Amino acid sequence: MYAIIRSGGKQYRAEVGGTIDVDRLPQEVGESIEISDVLLIADGDDTRVGQPRVDGALVTATVVEQFRGKKIIVYKYRQRTNYRRKQGHRQYYTRLRIEDIAL
Repeated sequence: MYAIIRSGGKQYRAEVGGTIDVDRLPQEVGESIEISDVLLIADGDDTRVGQPRVDGALVTATVVEQFRGKKIIVYKYRQRTNYRRKQGHRQYYTRLRIEDIAL
């Protein structure tokens, strides 16, 4: 059984017992959260697709950790104009462990 959920404008595939990394959420480590923005639920041959959300569907997750991702380098360059810009960025993430998917 899995569900497609939306968090922070992005969509994730959530399976019971699995973990997903979403954009940073304000909850503390160990807190439980409920995600009601469920777009699809599939259980074997039974698939429910929401328009846009599945009515009554709820995904329960626990915050495992708050962390920062790997650094990416943003480099801008224009030839023959002496224009160079180098900037680094590290995105904040929240790791969630999926506890339950309920209809």
